[in-house]
Amino acid sequence: MADDKDESQQTEEPTSHKLEQAAEGGDVVSSQEVTTLVLLIGGTLAVAIFATSAAHEFLRQFRTFLAAPDQISVDPGALQLLMGHLLIELAGLVGPFLGLMMLCGVGANLLQHSPRITFDRIKPNLSKLSPLSGLKRMFGFEGVMNLLKGLIKIGVIGLAIWTQLWPERGVLEGMLTQTPVAIAAEMNHLWFKVMFATLAAMTVIAGADYMFQRFQFIKRNKMTKQEVKEEFRQMEGDPIVKGRIRQIRMERAKKRMIAEVPKATVVITNPTHYAIALKYESGKTQAPICVAKGVDALALRIRDKAKEHNVPVVENPPLARALYATVEVDEAIPVEHYKAVAQVIGYVMKLAGKYKPN
Repeated sequence: MADDKDESQQTEEPTSHKLEQAAEGGDVVSSQEVTTLVLLIGGTLAVAIFATSAAHEFLRQFRTFLAAPDQISVDPGALQLLMGHLLIELAGLVGPFLGLMMLCGVGANLLQHSPRITFDRIKPNLSKLSPLSGLKRMFGFEGVMNLLKGLIKIGVIGLAIWTQLWPERGVLEGMLTQTPVAIAAEMNHLWFKVMFATLAAMTVIAGADYMFQRFQFIKRNKMTKQEVKEEFRQMEGDPIVKGRIRQIRMERAKKRMIAEVPKATVVITNPTHYAIALKYESGKTQAPICVAKGVDALALRIRDKAKEHNVPVVENPPLARALYATVEVDEAIPVEHYKAVAQVIGYVMKLAGKYKPN
């Protein structure tokens, strides 16, 4: 289905969530040239580290075949033991080399992307058996780019090798008259020169190919505007639903706040636009606590609730506006309002017969 998308509508850069989904499905940035480069580096290191010791060990193990082949027993039992011994020796010789190459292969993939376990790539896909799909892959943009990459790689690597071997053409001609040891030394020298030139060329090719593969990866995962909107809704939630949930929470908070008004000591009003319900218990709270506050319709509900439960309502517009702006519900009033609020509460308590002058 992904191939049926209208690419002209895929104008948006992929989100991190989209790229994560692609990686989970096995679609990652992966350059075969980077893998080849790392394997070449590993092979060069393996030869530099193990070649000399492996060659000496090989000569030691196989000297009998060259120096005294007549002493080798040919009966079935002896040959079986000999073959088993040779296989073990060969495994010891090539084992370190193969182990290093395996580590390089794994490291090349880890270098390009984090490890993933996915089975999507090995699921049967009948579309891959379609001759038409095969022709599209061969002669489409990707097929043409692979052909160009191959030709450029051959040309660049060939040029790098030529720049190393051409100055040494006299040495190559003179090898015919040298001893085997001298020839081996010269070949070893030339081999390392060629490998370093090849690695330099492959570094450029791998870097360019990785950038191209990343460009292709971003391109095939681009999204339409509708896909971005849908993902935003899935990740952040539908704005309509979120708004409704927020509205329900606010209504519940208002109901809880109105339920606290009967416990208030006094309600200070504007008188019509603001209402602040304060609760003060001598000896229990250091300062009056705001248990409810509101403007307009909510202020009216607070006043009505206060009157319903005989909570004193005092009109003080400046103090009501100041308290509304500086104190939140369930918080103590600021210090700068202590005196004004104390006068109001003292007045209320006096009216209620709770205030006794000295």
